[in-house]
Amino acid sequence: MVWKRTSTGVRNSTEQAQNTPITLEVILERIDNMEDAEIIEHQTPNVTKIILVYIRTLIDIARLNESVIQPLRSCSNENHLECISSSKITEILTVEEAEKQLMLGSILIFDTEENQWCSVNLKDPSGRGIETSETETILYGAKDSFTENIDQNIALIRRRLPITTLKTEKFTVGSLTETNVVLMYIEGITSTRFITIAREKIKNVNYDQILDSSQLAAFMEDHTHTVFPQFQQTDRPDVCAFALGVGKLTILVDNTPFALNAPITFFHLFQSPEDYINRWIVASFLRIIRYLSFMLSLLMVPLYVALTTHHYQMIPLQILFVLVDTRSQLPLSPFWESLIMLVTIEIIKEASLRMPTKSGQTLGVIGGIVVGQAAVEAGFASQVLIVLVGISAIASFLVPNYLMSKANTLIQFILLILASFLGVMGIFMGILILFVHMNALTSLKQPYLVPVTPFYGKDWIDLFIRGPLTWMKTRPEALHPLQKWRYSRRR
Repeated sequence: MVWKRTSTGVRNSTEQAQNTPITLEVILERIDNMEDAEIIEHQTPNVTKIILVYIRTLIDIARLNESVIQPLRSCSNENHLECISSSKITEILTVEEAEKQLMLGSILIFDTEENQWCSVNLKDPSGRGIETSETETILYGAKDSFTENIDQNIALIRRRLPITTLKTEKFTVGSLTETNVVLMYIEGITSTRFITIAREKIKNVNYDQILDSSQLAAFMEDHTHTVFPQFQQTDRPDVCAFALGVGKLTILVDNTPFALNAPITFFHLFQSPEDYINRWIVASFLRIIRYLSFMLSLLMVPLYVALTTHHYQMIPLQILFVLVDTRSQLPLSPFWESLIMLVTIEIIKEASLRMPTKSGQTLGVIGGIVVGQAAVEAGFASQVLIVLVGISAIASFLVPNYLMSKANTLIQFILLILASFLGVMGIFMGILILFVHMNALTSLKQPYLVPVTPFYGKDWIDLFIRGPLTWMKTRPEALHPLQKWRYSRRR
């Protein structure tokens, strides 16, 4: 016999006193007006009435029939709980505890003869399968990525680090979402200072909804008013395993496929998993290309505005003739011309991300060509600027971290405004302010520009270049690892 509660009732306030004794009437009030809440009355062979309460959409129905209902139908023991083929049976004493277990995917079992309540965890494990990362794609290396299941994500990391010193601490944040958060670290390697800071920051999160790891990061950041990320968001378990191995922390959030690694520096955002797969010379070359591309994407268009507006005498004569020829018929100033084209490029980039995959790729290519060509023919932009904007847009995609690429765009606009008013001096002032700002940032109280400032010379082997792995015998000093050496000393 299955009941569905559809009648209207008045639910008790959630602010009522805690530790309310559990009764069937109170449970019925709590699940009132919940279409997916079901109650099953079952009578055992020895005429004992058993009541099952569960949320249909949260449990595995097949396991319910196999592990609970079928065993109870054939059970003749006096203790009916012994017939249930599940090891996760928990006694329930209060209504609050029963409600929590119910919403976490457990069923409530009420033995009317013994007047006893218990819960059995039958959470539905279904979800998205393990797929290839779409945000951090690499040619060589592991192809698996995190999912929305936090237990599965922990397993993906443990497969790479099968050690008992890999510790996991569980927290619950969000008064409405009750989101599970897991702090992972390697005991004996990760600095206890970082563990203490991260643990306290997670405990101090006081917000009703935490639906994504980026929202948790917003409450854990040392500095709110900055464009630079202070946590590395990644959906790759191999990246998290490497971070844990060098002495960092990993924070997993339930129902999101992106983990948080900390502490990080500005330079960590330019590192890719492929850096440690390619030959060190090739990896070093690619990493230098990323840094150069980042600088090009920031400076090319602002320098064009500064030189054509304030310092045209600094331009070589042959190039100046080309600029004069292309700009002679343009109605807009270099600043407005550049601003319009950069905003147009950002619109195309965002539109291509929001559209279906195949359509987005077509829009990005055709949209850029059509808009650029039309702008030149209509006399709104010079051919030189179109080339510079195109190179700048392509260079911005070389930054492996998506959040950093967005910060790159905002910094570019700020430098463009400074260049239009103060010329090259404005660009230099903007870069100086940028370095001062980054030098004041921290991640879990760790300086953002380490190992440049403060200076750690040994860590430079994996900074602007990626040195040979055989040379990286110690973990980064800037992370203050408890175990310095990365290899086992053998006699």
